[in-house]
Amino acid sequence: MNEIACYIHVPFCAAKCPYCDFYSLRGDATRMEAYTKRCVELIARDKRRRWKTLYMGGGTPSVLPPALLGEILGAASGQLAAGAEVTVECNPGDVTPELREVLAANGVNRVSLGLQSAVPREREALGRTAGLEQIQHALNCIRAAGIRNISLDVMLGIPGQTIQSLVETLTFCANSGAGHVSAYLLSIEEGTPFGTRAPENLPDGDAQAALYLHCCERLESLGYRQYEISNFALPGHESRHNLAYWRCEEYFAIGPAAHGYTEGQRWHYPRDLDYFLRGGGPIDDGPGGDFEERAMLALRLSEGLKKPPGDMLEKAKGYEQLGLLVADEEGIRLTRKGFLVSNGVIGGLLG
Repeated sequence: MNEIACYIHVPFCAAKCPYCDFYSLRGDATRMEAYTKRCVELIARDKRRRWKTLYMGGGTPSVLPPALLGEILGAASGQLAAGAEVTVECNPGDVTPELREVLAANGVNRVSLGLQSAVPREREALGRTAGLEQIQHALNCIRAAGIRNISLDVMLGIPGQTIQSLVETLTFCANSGAGHVSAYLLSIEEGTPFGTRAPENLPDGDAQAALYLHCCERLESLGYRQYEISNFALPGHESRHNLAYWRCEEYFAIGPAAHGYTEGQRWHYPRDLDYFLRGGGPIDDGPGGDFEERAMLALRLSEGLKKPPGDMLEKAKGYEQLGLLVADEEGIRLTRKGFLVSNGVIGGLLG
């Protein structure tokens, strides 16, 4: 039986962070129950495949009442391949003994926790309410469930952030025992509170670049290998689910705003919970997996693009002279400087 990845989008959040552009909304008990029922129905329909990874993201999956989250995970357990990686994104403030028991009972072996920063003033600037004691409690609770594979999200370019405050956050990550760190540059998106009114003390482009490069170097010194533009892992702790995306493998999807790629076709559910609850199906996005798409995704990875065509290698020479990539018999790999301007470099190589 074919084995692929699966993503389930949980569209509920307790509150909307001012920088967030992901599809999410407040949910009441009725809508959460209806959402859970719909997910269970869709899980039951996908009997032709097994899921080698399952990732529940959002939104905030841990906002679901533990019993409902358990229903979805329980239904999914019959779809999982042997040794599957099962990840659930959690907000630190939601991690309770009840949630811990649900995660432990349903085969969850990886948790992604929204840290963003270990510096209180930076967390406040991002609208994050949990303090460090609560975050540490969440880490302890997750480990008490027998889950050792923990990923922490870190944000770069937070209002008022400095190299020194970033070091404080990265040191917290290492001391926490997290095996994986995702570090994303803050992006100001239209339609968000930050997009309507940008906060004060935002680091400029040069400062953001310095923060990113220092983050890469510091995490490397702490034993975390950079394997993708924004992702770092101790050996053996890379996200198998996200690697499936970047290696252009197929994946199933469930939930409003979720995107899938199966049988050579890309598709998505609209950003509309009511549409999803009414039984609305996915929208076809056309064929996927051509060379340009595979190359674009591969160049996000530190391993780069293997066996590129000769004309691409020729284009790469100019970028190599600028220190933005390495091109040799193994292929083309962007450097950290190249990752900072990856859209331009990749566009130039494919143009």
